[in-house]
Amino acid sequence: MAGTLITEFSESDVRFIVETVDPRLLARFDTIKGDAAIVEGILDQEAGTLFQRLMVMKEEDVMTGVSPRLLFEVLLRRALTELQTQSYTLERTASQTIPVFDTRDVAQFLGTRTVLRYLADMLSSFTRTESFVLPIRVRKGVWRRIRFSDMDIDSLVRLCEAVDEEHRFTYYKRIADVCLFIPGMFPEHVNPDPPYPTARDARPQSFRRVSRSAGDYEEEGRRFYKLAAEHENASVLELEETLWQIHERFHLAKKPLNHVSANFLQFKRERLFTSPSAD
Repeated sequence: MAGTLITEFSESDVRFIVETVDPRLLARFDTIKGDAAIVEGILDQEAGTLFQRLMVMKEEDVMTGVSPRLLFEVLLRRALTELQTQSYTLERTASQTIPVFDTRDVAQFLGTRTVLRYLADMLSSFTRTESFVLPIRVRKGVWRRIRFSDMDIDSLVRLCEAVDEEHRFTYYKRIADVCLFIPGMFPEHVNPDPPYPTARDARPQSFRRVSRSAGDYEEEGRRFYKLAAEHENASVLELEETLWQIHERFHLAKKPLNHVSANFLQFKRERLFTSPSAD
């Protein structure tokens, strides 16, 4: 219906897109904003133009001029373009940077439209984090008010354990997303994987509050993406296939986030996101 926004972007986002690409298209704005296929087509053709405009804008203008959803859509599209021309990605640890020749696989993965859309939505969700207090039953007849944060994996795990399975999808998905977001956007907050050379030193099974490594994040991230994908709500929300894809290719999913963090956002991350505490 003309005049009704049916795309995944806000009306102001669509106006920003049209003004950037060709101001003459404003004469057809009502038609464009009501047709998701047209907006998608413009993004396919003109993502580079939008990226260039965003990069020359003042930081405060970017923060107020477009939604996080559009910003991350454009940045991930740019990451896809650049990754398609590179031969390797870089994996950074606390002590070294290692080239990995996997850009073809990363670009193919990110080139899946549903994956790119999911990652843009996920990044947007971390620009607004929340803490909340809920009464949790400790034992029969005993309730305790416990504070939870949607950036704190451990508290979300406890919350999962306290609610019925039918209500767990949101928490499964958020835990998995946090496990991807931190090593993807803030890799400096991830501890190096410790060596476990003997059976006596085998990796502990518990998911610890401190000193999480890249391996810890991947293990738990894949576990909770699987739980989210298996939940009935994943099918209802048409996320089942995408969640399975990220579960299976978690090591690839963080690479576009690393690229965006290192090349496009750099010191802007602290303005966009709440910097994670030591986890």
